[in-house]
Parts: sequence; structure tokens; C-alpha cells
Amino acid sequence: MGERGCRIGDKMIQINTTFDFRTDTPEGKDPDKYSPTLRSYHKHLWSKPLPGGAVLTLVDTTKWSYLHHQSDLGEFHLTSDTMNASFQQRRRLQHLRDQVPQVDMSGLMDRMYSIGNMILFPGRQVNGKMTINQARGCNGSIADRFDLTLECIRRHYADEDSPLAPTLDIYADFFALFGSFDGYVEFFMLQDLLSPDGSISFYLPFEAFGKTSPLPGDEEAFTEYVRSATNFIVSRNRRILDHGRP
Repeated sequence: MGERGCRIGDKMIQINTTFDFRTDTPEGKDPDKYSPTLRSYHKHLWSKPLPGGAVLTLVDTTKWSYLHHQSDLGEFHLTSDTMNASFQQRRRLQHLRDQVPQVDMSGLMDRMYSIGNMILFPGRQVNGKMTINQARGCNGSIADRFDLTLECIRRHYADEDSPLAPTLDIYADFFALFGSFDGYVEFFMLQDLLSPDGSISFYLPFEAFGKTSPLPGDEEAFTEYVRSATNFIVSRNRRILDHGRP
């Protein structure tokens, strides 16, 4: 249960959607960088045909690169990013976090380091500018929320402005690989973060960037965020588990 085979060429890789990447990461280190299992899962899950038919083949043998692709498509150095945050490091939210029902908080923390909460982004800085991973964590309108990040990515494909537009534009060649927002969503199995009409299913009520705080303002909002983020991770883990099954 929670495990499936992933065939790459003649090699079968077992993907365990319940595996906690902290368990094979050296103490005090970041699983996004140091978990060998996470890197292997990323390499084998996302080495596959792009919407246009070409194959995005990722290798983990290029020096100074987490995962690397080079072909006629271009050259891409990709790194892992944890999609949904628990806001543990935000001290001013600690009193709210402590009021979230333990069963809900535990549900999120138990899944934070599963493959359903991990994605790849370009990882090389360009001209000293922030990467996507860095920018979405530092931007006050995003606050590391993946639903808001995905809305910015949607706007990038629609040629609309967003708080992350300058950063996403730097990596336009990466997003061009997927052809469209729908192609990007399907490739990375993000369908469970969309509403039936194709809009983003936000974790918390959202009006507009700059008008709506990305951070939960009370215990009820924090609990709603935790439940929504957890449900998405569970759904994406299930989607990853089912992907490729006959």
C-alpha cells in the first residue's frame, strides 16, 4: 500500500508515497537537498514525455547540479522544493499553530516530507536574481504558499502580472517546455489544486494579491489551511501512486 513501480527503460523503481524523506537525510540537513530517495523519485517520476512529445530526461551525475537536463530543448538545472509549508519558522503564527487540532497538525506534518509535497523548479540563479524557490518564500504576497505560487504560474502562461512575474520570466524557457498551464499542471500532477472551471482552488479565501494576506489570521483560518494543504498532498500522493497503472 502506498507503493508502485515506475519503469524507466528496462529499470523498475519503486515509488513509496508514504516514505518520509527525513529518514534518509543526515541530521540537521534539508531533505530537498540531501535525501537520496527524494532525488531518485524526482529523477524517475519526471523523466518522461513532455506535452509536445519530446522527453525530459533527468540525470543526477552532473557536477554541482541536483538534476540536470541538456538536449535540443535546452539546458536545465533543477532542484527540489517542498510545496506546502507548515509555517513552523514564523514565530508570530506560533500561538495560532498551537491551537490547530493536533490530529490536523499531525496529519500535515506526517505528509510534509512525502513525494506528494515535492516539486522541481529551476535551481540556478541568473544574474544574481532569486530563484523561484527563494522568491516565493521571501515574497510577502506569497509567503511560501503553493496555491498562490500556482496562481502566479497560471498568470505567467496567461501573460498576466503577479508578484512572482519577474522571477518566473527569468525561467520562461523552463515553463515553455510544458506548452501551456494545463500542460504544466498535468505534467507535475497538480490537478487536485484546480477547481472544476480550471481556476486555482485556494486553501483560504482569496481576493487579490496585495488585498488578501497569505497568512492565516486566526485559529479557524489556520486549521482550514492545514486541512486544505493536507488534502491536496494526500490527493497528489494518490495520483502519483495511480499514475501509469493499467
